[in-house]
Amino acid sequence: MSPASYLAAPPRAVETDCSSVVTLDLMWNWAIYGALLASALLVAGALALLAVRVLQGWRDLKRLRRHVFRDLDRLFEKVEAGAEKAAALAETSRIEETLAHLRASLARFAILRDAWADATAFTAFIPRK
Repeated sequence: MSPASYLAAPPRAVETDCSSVVTLDLMWNWAIYGALLASALLVAGALALLAVRVLQGWRDLKRLRRHVFRDLDRLFEKVEAGAEKAAALAETSRIEETLAHLRASLARFAILRDAWADATAFTAFIPRK
C-alpha cells in the first residue's frame, strides 16, 4: 500500500470514544469530590488535634497553679523557720557569757598545766628502782 492509498481510503468507524466530553467531566467531578473529602477530613483532624492540645494546656496550667502555690507555701515556711533560727542566734549575750567563762577556764587550765610541768620536771632526775 502506498501512502496515497491511506489518504483515499474511507475513515474507519470507531465504536466507542473513550475521550469524550462526558467521560472527562465525570472523571474531573470525582477528582474534585475526592479532594474536597480529603481536605474536609484533614480539617476535622486538625480541629480534633487542636482541641486535644488546648485541653492538655488547660490541665497543665491548673496543675502548675496548684504546684506553684504549694511550693511557695513550703518555701515561706522554710524562710520563717530560718528567720526564727537567725533570731535565736542573734541573742549574743548568752554566747558572750559562755565564751568569757570558757576563756577563764582555759586560763586556769594553762596555769595548772604549767604548774604540773614544773612539779614533775625534777622527778626525771630521781632514780627509779
